[in-house]
Amino acid sequence: MRGAVPGLSLVLLAAESGARLCAIIHYFVRGQLGWFGLTIACLVPGYAAQLLSILWFRADGRPPGCWLLALHLLQLGLWKRYWDVVRAAAEKGGGAGEALAQLGDVCVLRLLEALLQTLPHLLLQAYVVVAVEPAGLIPGVSAGLSLLSLAWALVSYSHFTCLLKPGHLSPPAAVILCLLLWRTGMLGTRVLALVLFARLYSFWVFAVAGIHWLVMSFWLVAQQTDIVAQPCRWRLFNCLLGAVYIFCYINVRPGPSKSRVAVFYSVSPRDILYSTWI
Repeated sequence: MRGAVPGLSLVLLAAESGARLCAIIHYFVRGQLGWFGLTIACLVPGYAAQLLSILWFRADGRPPGCWLLALHLLQLGLWKRYWDVVRAAAEKGGGAGEALAQLGDVCVLRLLEALLQTLPHLLLQAYVVVAVEPAGLIPGVSAGLSLLSLAWALVSYSHFTCLLKPGHLSPPAAVILCLLLWRTGMLGTRVLALVLFARLYSFWVFAVAGIHWLVMSFWLVAQQTDIVAQPCRWRLFNCLLGAVYIFCYINVRPGPSKSRVAVFYSVSPRDILYSTWI
């Protein structure tokens, strides 16, 4: 199962990128330059993950050459990392050590790219399908693949955290499937709620999302999350993670997380505000 996870991640990443390219061409051919520009703009935040990937290559003693820099400039750096993990798993039988370190790097980078790039693209395409082009096949397919890819990025990150535990036990395929269904359903309903709210109340959606972001950020600060040491970076990390918590919960602290998950789902104000407004 360890070798199948990075292989499936690579396939989903390729499918998502292909669907995004088709959406860009679709808007350009139809003369919808506004949606074309916004879809292109969703690509820009993904360069944060590419830049971090280059820095990690240097930190690992592998200074990137011109070819590797070109791949990252084309946003194919994670493809190269996934390919290295798949090849290492095939050669070493999925053993721990260097292969596990490579898997951890690419899982974290892919999760960052998914949150910065895939999620905005998903929101944009979902809004197009709901409010602009209900019968649009290409935006719908692109949104669906982005949702699946984002859910899988979260699942693969959880899979990697399981491998870090004593014994390096890989979850069974049934557990992986259940996690994927849960993440897909959770993200899908929240994205749909945001899109429908934006369709009905336009820019008021930013006020509701902003309130949720502030509540989640203060909650993270109250937990004294010590994953980042420097005070300025600690505040920035909590603010960024608070924005992520608008859509999903990510456990960044060691130890049991049942109580934190229960609090997250019970006191989250977003659904209450949506039901009040809609």
